[in-house]
Amino acid sequence: MYYEIVPMDRSHIPQIAALERECFTDPWSEHLLEDALFDPQASFIVAEDGEEGNILGYAGLHAILDEGYIDNIAVAPDARRHGVASALLDVFCRFGAANLAFLTLEVRQSNAAAIALYEKHGFQRAGLRPGYYQHPREDAVIMTREFPKESTT
Repeated sequence: MYYEIVPMDRSHIPQIAALERECFTDPWSEHLLEDALFDPQASFIVAEDGEEGNILGYAGLHAILDEGYIDNIAVAPDARRHGVASALLDVFCRFGAANLAFLTLEVRQSNAAAIALYEKHGFQRAGLRPGYYQHPREDAVIMTREFPKESTT
């Protein structure tokens, strides 16, 4: 499967909103996605099919000072298990290693595949948010990856 990772732009929003509805029980609306597009603290990237330009997945990150928070990673069901989520996450991990003290995210406790992906990318379980997800109600696992800075002494 051929795809490339590109910055999200306004033309991607309808497809990303559709992907949100397909992947999440509380999806982001087109309006929220557009707000994120113009948020100077946010970065959203898209995995785009190299042939037809269809969106296979996307990811969003908010960075404040040296802290990063991964908002969402979503991959279309027929594009899963082709490395799309891993490629998206890798972009944010490389950014984090160069610019941040840590990245953090929440994931449904029952989402074993996502937890395994995050662990593969160096994230560790840092806690639990009871009842974080509402539809259906479920706890969230907080996962964090720290990026230690080399000492200059």
